[in-house]
Amino acid sequence: MIKITLPDGSVREFDCPFVSGLEIAQSIIEGLAREVIAADVNGEIWDRARPIAHDSKVRLLTWKDDEGKAAFWHSSAHLLAYALQELYPEVKFGTGPAIERGFYYDVDFGDYKFTETDFAKVEAKMLELARQKHTNIRKEIAKNEAIDFFTIKNDPYKLELLEGLSDGTITFYETGSYTDLCAGPHIPDTSPIKAVKLISVAGAYWRANENNKMLTRVYGISFPKKSELDDYLLALEEAKKRDHRKLGRELDLFYFNESVGMGLPLWAPKGAALRENLIQFLRRVQTRAGYQHVSTPHIGKKELYITSGHYAKYGKDSFQPIHTPEENEEFFLKPMNCPHHCEIYNAKPHSYRELPIKYAEFGTVYRYEQSGELHGLTRVRGFTQDDAHIYCRPDQLKAEFLKVVDLVNFVYSKLGFSEFQTQISLRDPANKQKYLGTDEMWNMAESAIVEATQERRMKTTTKEGEAAFYGPKLDFMVRDAIGRKWQIGTIQVDYMMPENFDLKYTGNDNETHRPVMIHRALFGSMERFIALLIESTGGNFPTWLAPEPVRILPISDKYNYYAYEVMRTIMEETDLMVAIDEREEKISRKIRDAEVQKVPFMLIVGEQEMIKRSVSVRKHGAGDLGDMHLSDFIDIYRREMKLDLSSIHA
Repeated sequence: MIKITLPDGSVREFDCPFVSGLEIAQSIIEGLAREVIAADVNGEIWDRARPIAHDSKVRLLTWKDDEGKAAFWHSSAHLLAYALQELYPEVKFGTGPAIERGFYYDVDFGDYKFTETDFAKVEAKMLELARQKHTNIRKEIAKNEAIDFFTIKNDPYKLELLEGLSDGTITFYETGSYTDLCAGPHIPDTSPIKAVKLISVAGAYWRANENNKMLTRVYGISFPKKSELDDYLLALEEAKKRDHRKLGRELDLFYFNESVGMGLPLWAPKGAALRENLIQFLRRVQTRAGYQHVSTPHIGKKELYITSGHYAKYGKDSFQPIHTPEENEEFFLKPMNCPHHCEIYNAKPHSYRELPIKYAEFGTVYRYEQSGELHGLTRVRGFTQDDAHIYCRPDQLKAEFLKVVDLVNFVYSKLGFSEFQTQISLRDPANKQKYLGTDEMWNMAESAIVEATQERRMKTTTKEGEAAFYGPKLDFMVRDAIGRKWQIGTIQVDYMMPENFDLKYTGNDNETHRPVMIHRALFGSMERFIALLIESTGGNFPTWLAPEPVRILPISDKYNYYAYEVMRTIMEETDLMVAIDEREEKISRKIRDAEVQKVPFMLIVGEQEMIKRSVSVRKHGAGDLGDMHLSDFIDIYRREMKLDLSSIHA
């Protein structure tokens, strides 16, 4: 008798030696059986036909589930390899995983240069093979047999992968005449794949090692319905229009330059103004919430990161030292802010009455990313974090964690991110040596996060193995215009770093106690957050955030004097930013340029406006608002710039 526990807590019993996910679905309702792609069995994703021989917790997965899509796209990667094998018999294959939106396969084409001109025939071959309904067959195989197979096939990449695998853990998947070294899972056969599109081709070093051969990475996506592919391609076109790299140039926000170094953004005046507006917004919010703002250096001594545990975790290859004339003295570009904040806390003694202590910093940090991983502002080598650390008593932990959750909700709502996902990231229970700290510390930290999310009735997913090395975390993710998921904010509970830095406070019993530390970033990386903000708004920022909220457009240069008078009046009464377009251009051109650059308010001034001491107001996206007295516009401007922070408390 096998007992299967479903997500709703119900238990189904099967009087047989084993049962599959498909059979479980059939026992519920036949329609579900037709939709099931795979099954989550005790936290592992299995093929739907794979036999379950023991009592288990099972969640049935369909195309609607992220894990279901991953199995579908993993099978599509195999279908791509199958098609390439048919069209280019001499190819060698690296790895071909599902990714968040689609799949890729790393391929060695030998002397053949595979380009986008090859896409159409590969797509046609994939659909031809899919219609043939080839079954994806899972086979367990001995290591020596696997080595023999890929030796005969002359596939060095699979042989190298086999070197790291143990006998008894190796599986093949066969799809028609294509065989791959793969752990799965996969959809039952190729027939559900109804629509395929190869998206791009790029170079990728084998196993992400710059010393290895450059392979050809072929990206694609697939769907069970052609209409879904059509919708995706429309979204992709819209995403290209909203691409932050494109808009960043067009709106004169930021640039990259090889002479400065790739992955190191240069912020133009408007981009710097956008950053500063975000910083000032969050600074005001944090001040109301009881945070104290601090500032720390861009470098730190090696010993600082040894104490924090970061050096041992990331190793010598992650951060290259800066040597000084002093013998054996080494510094590093700051990879994170938390060790510096711990030393600020340690600078003087603390009483339990002072806690919680909240330090916040907009601190720039530096981390090496391989050149192939860099992507606009979303993956850079130097970035600014809105980093904060809360030092609290254990009895304050849950309340402080909840306050941060509320702060996240407030900030994201003001910036238009009303829909986001939350993920509880826990340590891998099967690989505890990856993490620092005791079981007791981890159990307390994980329990605090789970209890807090339950109290706020938050919808969360839980991922084992994705915690920080020093503690579990609650991550906040948003999706971009084409559905890619990006982590922005994070809240992390840490019992370990207070131990490493010997942080203390005197309790009401006059004894020495250890505080708990909460790491917190709402934007995460300012650069990544701004990239997502650009793409989510299309560059149409709210007035209070826009780098250039008002531009005055004199009809001709003889009205420039009045334009400056208007500018001075607005700035004196509001202390807010105003610009003037003094170019000798027609007013229609000035308006068009301001619209293209997404300036929220345009004030047109000419003879009539000068006589009446008024302005003709135009709003981006709304058109002409008519002629009004300057004081009336200032009232509108003030309302647009005002943010209600009354709900924020320490």
